[in-house]
Amino acid sequence: MMIRPVRGKTPRRPAPKKAGSSSQKDPVGVYCRVRPLNSDEGVECCIEVISSSAIQLHAPDGLKANRNGEFKETQYSFKKVFGVTTSQKELFEDVAKPLVDDLIHGKNGLLFTYGVTGSGKTFTMTGSAGQGGLLPRALDMIFNSVGPYQAKRFVFKPDDKNGMEVQNQVDALLERQKRDLHLAVPKTPTTRIRMDPEFGDMIRPDEACKGEGVDEDSSFSVFVSYIEIYNNYIYDLLEEVPFDPIKPKPPQSKILREDQNHNMYVAGCTEVEVKSTDEAFDIFWKGQKRRRIANTQLNRESSRSHSVFIIKVAQAPLDADGDNVLQDKNQVSVAQLCLVDLAGSERTSRTRAEGSRLREAGNINQSLMTLRTCIEVLRENQMCGTNKMVPYRDSKVTHLFKNYFDGEGKVRMVVCVNPNADDYEETMLVMRFAEMTQEVEVARPVDRPICGFAAGRRQRNQAFKEELSRRLEERGGPLEGDPPATLNQLLLSLPPLPPCEILDASDDHTLPRLMEVLEARRRIRQALSEEHKKTANKLRSMLQDLDGNLNGKENFIHQQRGRLEERDRTIESQKTEIDRLEKKNKLLESKIDVLQKTTNIYQEDKRSLQHELDSRAQQLQRELSDKRRMEARMQGMVTDTKLKWEKECERRVNAKQLEMQNKLWVKDEKLKQLKAIVTETKTEKPQRPSREKDRLPAKRSASPSPVPTAAPVRPTHRRSHSAGGDRWVDHKPASNVDLDTVMQPNLPNAIKVTTPSEKALSKCDKYVLTHQEVASDGEIQTKLIKGEVFKTRGGGQAVQFTDIETLRQEAPAVPSRKRRSSEGNCAQQDERMDGDWTDTETRCSYAVERRAGSNLGPGYQHHGYQKRRKP
Repeated sequence: MMIRPVRGKTPRRPAPKKAGSSSQKDPVGVYCRVRPLNSDEGVECCIEVISSSAIQLHAPDGLKANRNGEFKETQYSFKKVFGVTTSQKELFEDVAKPLVDDLIHGKNGLLFTYGVTGSGKTFTMTGSAGQGGLLPRALDMIFNSVGPYQAKRFVFKPDDKNGMEVQNQVDALLERQKRDLHLAVPKTPTTRIRMDPEFGDMIRPDEACKGEGVDEDSSFSVFVSYIEIYNNYIYDLLEEVPFDPIKPKPPQSKILREDQNHNMYVAGCTEVEVKSTDEAFDIFWKGQKRRRIANTQLNRESSRSHSVFIIKVAQAPLDADGDNVLQDKNQVSVAQLCLVDLAGSERTSRTRAEGSRLREAGNINQSLMTLRTCIEVLRENQMCGTNKMVPYRDSKVTHLFKNYFDGEGKVRMVVCVNPNADDYEETMLVMRFAEMTQEVEVARPVDRPICGFAAGRRQRNQAFKEELSRRLEERGGPLEGDPPATLNQLLLSLPPLPPCEILDASDDHTLPRLMEVLEARRRIRQALSEEHKKTANKLRSMLQDLDGNLNGKENFIHQQRGRLEERDRTIESQKTEIDRLEKKNKLLESKIDVLQKTTNIYQEDKRSLQHELDSRAQQLQRELSDKRRMEARMQGMVTDTKLKWEKECERRVNAKQLEMQNKLWVKDEKLKQLKAIVTETKTEKPQRPSREKDRLPAKRSASPSPVPTAAPVRPTHRRSHSAGGDRWVDHKPASNVDLDTVMQPNLPNAIKVTTPSEKALSKCDKYVLTHQEVASDGEIQTKLIKGEVFKTRGGGQAVQFTDIETLRQEAPAVPSRKRRSSEGNCAQQDERMDGDWTDTETRCSYAVERRAGSNLGPGYQHHGYQKRRKP
């Protein structure tokens, strides 16, 4: 009887819930890995790892600065940052191991590497000898976990519609025989040495890891497929195509289809069942070979294509006997893990491509731009509550993985960055995309349904087989044609049959003995049957009781499990909230550190600017003070110059008037002489006025005195204007020099002191200080500093200065004069008279003048003008 195969499909995922549903969501896990700089590069580093979850980008030298002339340092946060010293094992433990564990338990996962060319994406995904990447370590963990529970080959078979067929043992055996015959065909011998790295060279035995909680009552099968997306076309790297060395055919592209559960898959893609890590790794390197061959034939770059390695794990529970896979399509689940190595995200200008290469590079960049656009729309829909359509169909990459972003599995991304300063701008774009991606949340996948059979079926079946083998060994092994061991035991418990050979017709003993033995056996069989019925009924009742107790316990366990799941969800939500708060706290701490540094810089700038402002204010104050002193000095100089020129003008006017009067007198005398000659009248010749002699005997003037002469100024003592009816305290220090001047300050009713005292001040109303100092011309000038005395609140005396009077003395410079002879006739004297008249001293040597003093008040000043002689 032929049993028809049963097809098992991937369980239909639940319909997407509306916004506001209670479904739990997890953010896309974004990690960052910094590649170390090569020692021989000698370039500038633009990336600094500041914590386990944040990095900082420094703008390189020569880059255009911001508007304020400074370079802005930007920080980016991730779920975790792996520095240059991070090993491949540490990266796998944090990033890929949780995805592989979910794959073993029937959940999907997507892991892709993103970054510019040369940032370490391929090394992170594949690795090298002794440093296996994420892909070989994921394969190793899968087979270490499900290896003992794998089904025989071809028990699970792909149905080319993204589902799995569960075949019976007979069909699976036929498929295995066909495969063995195909492998037994001898191939053409070759001398080519194998250059592909083996799995044993990638991972050391001490680095192997294993998943926990694997369902022992299920059978597993692992399938792998390897595709490449280039220029928005999908190629199968494991497809067997005939090789034509003369005219090689280009690989045929594949198309995307949607299965009955609305999951996207590559139609016609080769899926190879593998039973060990070495076999799976060999399949991977086989695809790598074909990828290199295709790149060589089509003259294209491998760094400008996306490679996708898909690992599928088919899982089905065992039947009640624990020996064969359950023939129930509803209990078959298929989970897959996609490991994606995206193309380099650098700009098209950096690829230096031309022609068709340039168009292909543009298509690759367009697919990455579509990925960014989808992430942006998803983020906007989740954060703003909008319902925009996500453009998954604009690119094959986003269309293939759209189910993961819709809640089909976990999504994780490893951002690989190169700290080389030449990649600064591209690295900044990568960081912005990563920062936006980790804000997208993906619905948490639901757990697959659990089979209703009791647990431990595989162990019980194994124990029964071991016990049966042990008993057979005790008997020395089964003979050919022996019934099962239980039937032999029953036959041994019955009475033995007597000899049944009848020698003659008169033998009456053989048949009765045989009938007696058979009757005994019948009675024993009947007794055994009754006992079996009783035992069966008793066992049935016991089983019913146990079934009732089991149902009650199962109900209780179900209730407790529901409570436990609820508490697990609560704990998970609390953990998520704690993680979010910790992440926010770390982000805030980093921002606080940056703000603290910025504040310190601003405080330092403020202190320096304040110091500079204070120094400039002091300088300005000094300049203003100097300006005021200069203005006062210039005002005094202007006043002095003005008075000087006024006096000079007055002296010159007076001298000119005197000269004109003398000339007029001479002309009158000449006219009188002429008149006397004409009239011949004897008249007495008028005598000329006597010469005015100078007080100094050495000086003599030949010019006649003018007719209108002014009375000489009598140098008498003049009383100071400060004298009044008030009492004064006349303070004259003992160090003052006694000057023998005509004008002396005279204060009647004054108390003269050399040192002021409170007793003297209390008796007077006015105060004057006689101060002497050397003037600019070397003469001593005397200043009378006046003030008013008033009482203070404390009972003392205080002086408030009001004005200053200045007494200044100047010594005249007297020139030497030669005595002129009086000999000669009158004509000669008359000729000399006209020029010598101006040499006569016209005024006294000293004059007293009252002028306005400084701002403190009026004062007296003595001016001595030098006697001049006109040449």
